[in-house]
Amino acid sequence: MARKDISMTHDEQQAFLGQGHTLIVTTIGTDGWPHVAPMWYFMDGERVAFRSFTRSQKMVNLARDPKLTVLLEDGKTYQELRGVMIKGTATLIRDPADVLRMYGELSRRYPMAGTEVVPLEGAALEAAFGRFASKNTGVVVEPESVVSWDHRKLAGAY
Repeated sequence: MARKDISMTHDEQQAFLGQGHTLIVTTIGTDGWPHVAPMWYFMDGERVAFRSFTRSQKMVNLARDPKLTVLLEDGKTYQELRGVMIKGTATLIRDPADVLRMYGELSRRYPMAGTEVVPLEGAALEAAFGRFASKNTGVVVEPESVVSWDHRKLAGAY
């Protein structure tokens, strides 16, 4: 008997990515070993995007080799496991105005300053993060392959 297809449809993948919390980002270090880091992210249309300090190891790695893999997963039991893994290429965003916009997108999802989510824009965004924008690089993940799974589709049958 063939294994039941547990992959997510494109729409299911987008919904899952849109509600996730912490993205696992993997880049390739100079020594050839994977460098793995958790990141806050947002959806830029249908693509995953995030930002980090330009001098962070992940950004140094991506400037040298733009290949990366990102993973979002969820579930506490085997029957609940869901995930989307994207292998792709990083488009690096270096313009401070664009990076500041990315800070604004992140402020809509995460408590960037304090314990509450406070969406920032305009002067408030500039005041909070403007001084950091030039020291950061944004990343938009251009997918080359996507693998997904949703064990809830097994309905208890393995």
